[in-house]
Amino acid sequence: MIPQNLKQRALFALCVLLATNGHIGFAGEPGFMSELVFPLNPKHNHAPGIVECPNGDLFATWYRGAGERQADDVAVYSAWKKRGETTWSAPFVLADTPGFPDCNTAVFVDRDKKLWLFYPTILANSWESCLTNFKIAKQFAAPESPKWEREAMILLKPDDFSEEARTKLDFELEPYLDSLSDKTKEGIRIARARLGEKLYQRLGWQPRCKPTQLPSGRILLPLYTDTFSISIMAITDDGGVTWHASKPLFGFGNIQPTVMRRNNGTLVAFMRENGVKEKVRVSESSDDGETWGPVGVSELPNPGAGVDGLRLENGKWLLVYNDTTQGRNRLAVSLSNDEGHTWPITRHLEDQPTGSYHYPAVTQGADGTIHVIYSYFVESGKSMKHAAFDESWLSATARDVD
Repeated sequence: MIPQNLKQRALFALCVLLATNGHIGFAGEPGFMSELVFPLNPKHNHAPGIVECPNGDLFATWYRGAGERQADDVAVYSAWKKRGETTWSAPFVLADTPGFPDCNTAVFVDRDKKLWLFYPTILANSWESCLTNFKIAKQFAAPESPKWEREAMILLKPDDFSEEARTKLDFELEPYLDSLSDKTKEGIRIARARLGEKLYQRLGWQPRCKPTQLPSGRILLPLYTDTFSISIMAITDDGGVTWHASKPLFGFGNIQPTVMRRNNGTLVAFMRENGVKEKVRVSESSDDGETWGPVGVSELPNPGAGVDGLRLENGKWLLVYNDTTQGRNRLAVSLSNDEGHTWPITRHLEDQPTGSYHYPAVTQGADGTIHVIYSYFVESGKSMKHAAFDESWLSATARDVD
């Protein structure tokens, strides 16, 4: 016979397990919890965004469908977590272009307390054929879909960058020319030709990370293109009425930027590495994002997976990324006390032998809580996972979170 106190403890443990969607809380950990946004799902659920609304509700977005760019049923989904509640709402369709995939999502609330949603529509089932949409809402609250007051596409006309891009492409390739296969060389030849075509300079830019709003009110939306594996900023100074393109960030492997601003006004873009350098890529701007310096490498490893960053209210910087050079089974959070020059503090949200935990998005709530959402892929299905923690958890010297 099982003693009564053991029955009670077992019942309590079961309740905790169910309340956290299969994730048992970390007893003794300062200020940390995590949960699945929805039960594991057989479809492809990927590329989330998250924001805390002015009333304290959390709003999460991602895309769902039979695949990615080649699956025409892909749509943007969302869910709410009301302030003070312990569970997320059922997912609902937030945006859908019938017959076309709608993919990577990014959300933020601007200084006027308006909610913005960004996502690309894929025209011809290829990344280079996408156009980026945005929606703006003044009225948004759980459990309903936001009431969009404005919807439009971001159409960019970058200045012709073909000559500069080809020069920098040749410089990046020079150390590897002797080891390139004939197939790779042919792909490079095609890319070099496309660099001079207006269609490929203007089409294919898509979002991944949230925008950054500057003290002037300017909004920088980081974009990237898989056509050339480079990045750019879409810039608006009038609340999205008009947009113009920055000069591209040429690293040929640097995609999906997240942007943070130093006290002296310098902007720093940290980017996913999509090439051979195996490090988070980095570039700086001293003119509010119009032009960008050389694309270099940081000290942080990257396996070809998304990163996201945040300047905390106290001025410290935070970066979420896969700190490996192969695989996406480990997801780290690093903290910088010197505006991104060094990252002495790192803890793990995930460190598993299998699975993929990637494409993070991060925001900070009014009470200082840091919220991270990321794609959660395991053998039995896919979901979004939400982790909430405070800086004391991040700075603690106790064991990493599994």
